[in-house]
Amino acid sequence: MTDTDLLFTPAVQAAALIRRKKLSPVEYLDAVLKAAERANPRINCFREVMVDRARRDAKKAEEAVTRGERLGPLHGIPISVKDLVDVEGAPTRHGSAIFEGNGPAAADDLLVQRLRAAGAVIFAKATTPEFGVKGLTDGPFGVTRNPWNLERTPGGSSGGGAAAVAAGLGPLSLGTDGAGSVRGPASCSGLVGLKPTLGAVPYDTTRDAYGNNIYAGPLARSVTDAAIMHSVLVGPSDKDPWTLSGPSQKPLSPKLAGSDLAGVRIGYIERTANPRVAADVRDNTRASLAAWEAMGVEIEEVTEKIDWIEYEGRVLYQANFAVFCAQYLPKWQNQMDPVTLAFMERGAKFTLADFRNAQFARTALFRKIQSLFDRYDFLVMPTNARTALDVTHDAANDEVMIDGVKCGITRQGWTSYQYPFNLTGHPACAYPSGFGTDGLPTSVQVVGKWGAETDVLRMGALLEGARPWAQHRPPAA
Repeated sequence: MTDTDLLFTPAVQAAALIRRKKLSPVEYLDAVLKAAERANPRINCFREVMVDRARRDAKKAEEAVTRGERLGPLHGIPISVKDLVDVEGAPTRHGSAIFEGNGPAAADDLLVQRLRAAGAVIFAKATTPEFGVKGLTDGPFGVTRNPWNLERTPGGSSGGGAAAVAAGLGPLSLGTDGAGSVRGPASCSGLVGLKPTLGAVPYDTTRDAYGNNIYAGPLARSVTDAAIMHSVLVGPSDKDPWTLSGPSQKPLSPKLAGSDLAGVRIGYIERTANPRVAADVRDNTRASLAAWEAMGVEIEEVTEKIDWIEYEGRVLYQANFAVFCAQYLPKWQNQMDPVTLAFMERGAKFTLADFRNAQFARTALFRKIQSLFDRYDFLVMPTNARTALDVTHDAANDEVMIDGVKCGITRQGWTSYQYPFNLTGHPACAYPSGFGTDGLPTSVQVVGKWGAETDVLRMGALLEGARPWAQHRPPAA
């Protein structure tokens, strides 16, 4: 196997080769590090590459194989972690000039601990915009670029991890998703990106545990890889109240066990708060629906009016940043991202009544989505309304262009399919659906019932079998 083929080997296959002593974790890591050294100057996906620690861990992984120890499902697999999540021995800079001088983290985040316990070799911190605030990835570290087209964004805010996985720099990356920040980059980069059910995967570092809308999930090139990583991350934490009696992962629905899906119903949603969807995205979404329909799935378009609370969602999002970031303004205002500052300025204008009404609206949206699941097993829609934006796009002010028409700022015109499910808590996963007329990936989003990640992933696996995608490699890889 060539190094290039190894870089694009699914994690599940690489782990099997390691267990059978046909692949050395040390040689595997070295191949990834060499590729990262070549590719990172072009795509700028890593903020920190932890060469020495990763090599020590890979060596230990190899020794464990030699000794015949019991091995975890990710044993010897190189994984990157978004730079909002602590990794022992590496700085956590949060994509911000404010934390450029941070020293090494004293301990691993709980999720990093779980990845290491499963055998993963953590080798890099992936780039993120300041505090993960926007759907593009740039900051004091420069601009992160999409391996499919270096003039386009890989999305955000888990854009560094998405660009890395798409380019073959590790088969998996740990991302976080506060308003689509795993699914959007997956859509832009031709990947699988899972946002789990609220309470399935702990998010210990959120400031508002009870009103949480932030999730952690995998970015992967295959459904199986995403499913294995998700299975490693789930479980309660005494610091996250949602997880303590949170949703258990439901077993696979019996009607999804085989290839005859005659008992399955999909509600198709063509638009949410967005005024338009690009023709190529719509066509590829419908092609994905047709693949499921050929397996016996009944598909019905959801035509009833739904208030997707774009305004109220913006109140919650921007007001939170206005309050949280206010402490940094006296010293750091001139070095903060203009998008962060713009969101703070807008958020500061909302009243307490605005904020409480937005919280009430969140509950109403949850109940509306719950009512849809009385009729449907899944909701399906595009993940983004168009392919990846230009890297120069101003997320705070520039309107998104779709088929020559201005469609509002990013959350209105581009990522509007994503944030509602951060608010309702339902599991949602982005899957590649094909390529647009510009040659960039498009994506379809599958939303499931609470705790039904296994069903959501099964639907992705069936789509993957009918319309394979992992054989495609970006030109900048």
